[in-house]
Amino acid sequence: MPESILFLMVLIIVVIIVLAVILTFVPLGLWISALAAGVRIGIVNLIGMRLRRVIPSRIVSPLIKATKAGLDVSVDKLEAHYLAGGNVDRVVNALIAAQRANIPLEFERAAAIDLAGRDVLEAVQMSVNPKVIETPKVAAVSKDGIEVIVKARVTVRANIERLVGGAGEETILARVGEGIVTTVGSAESHKEVLENPDSISHTVLGKSLHSGTAFEILSIDIADVDVGRNIGAQLQTDQAEADKRIAQARAEERRAMAVAREQEMKAAVQEMRAKVVEAEAEVPKAMAAALREGKLGVMDYYNMRNVIADTQMRDSIARMGREDSPDGDSK
Repeated sequence: MPESILFLMVLIIVVIIVLAVILTFVPLGLWISALAAGVRIGIVNLIGMRLRRVIPSRIVSPLIKATKAGLDVSVDKLEAHYLAGGNVDRVVNALIAAQRANIPLEFERAAAIDLAGRDVLEAVQMSVNPKVIETPKVAAVSKDGIEVIVKARVTVRANIERLVGGAGEETILARVGEGIVTTVGSAESHKEVLENPDSISHTVLGKSLHSGTAFEILSIDIADVDVGRNIGAQLQTDQAEADKRIAQARAEERRAMAVAREQEMKAAVQEMRAKVVEAEAEVPKAMAAALREGKLGVMDYYNMRNVIADTQMRDSIARMGREDSPDGDSK
């Protein structure tokens, strides 16, 4: 009797473990939910998803949602999109939103948009409810040299047909900024821009800026226009400062050249004085040689000394006369 009870208990435990393993591997509850929702999916397909490392709930729940919305989507397409790395639930939500908004959108295009890295549900919502993009402050300069700072709001609507391969919001903002700079730069005066800011939006809209993008520009509204710096005056000031520095550099160059020439002249004068001193040093030698050779007499020598002394005396008298003159030349 005790052995039979023990065997029965072991059997019950084994059955419970086997059932737990089966229920864990086979999503029986999910299969029942699908049948209750009217979705025909076999238990074998759910087991195959487990073997293919696909989470069955990521496929069955969107499939139930699509079936209830009246969409014709197969399990194989949803599973293939999941294996490709897509978001199945977001694609199904986008298909339902497009159907409610009467927007033609097929599963293949929605899956391609999702795999391209774009939010397909947000794109459908933008097709129904356009989005307003605010540009940063764009600074442009009119012909009179005054800076004008413009801020605009761009209303765009998603173009589902061009979501794959089309440019994004950054391209729209860049093109609008370029159009603002061109429009303001072509204005004769900044006052024209301040008086008619709508001319900017008209000019920019006429350039078909949304070509090649994933959006369609509905309107461009100028939110704010401010007057900035006087760029023309600043450029003139900078130019004058640059000219002054150039003139100072040239004057310094001329001064350096003059100083160099003065130094050269001083060196030449010193060289000449050295030569004169050298020549004067040779005079006594020449006179002594002349005396020895009899070419110069003693009386001749004294007469020459008297002439030199007389000359020095006259120079001294003339110098004293200049110092005592009433013209104020005295040092």
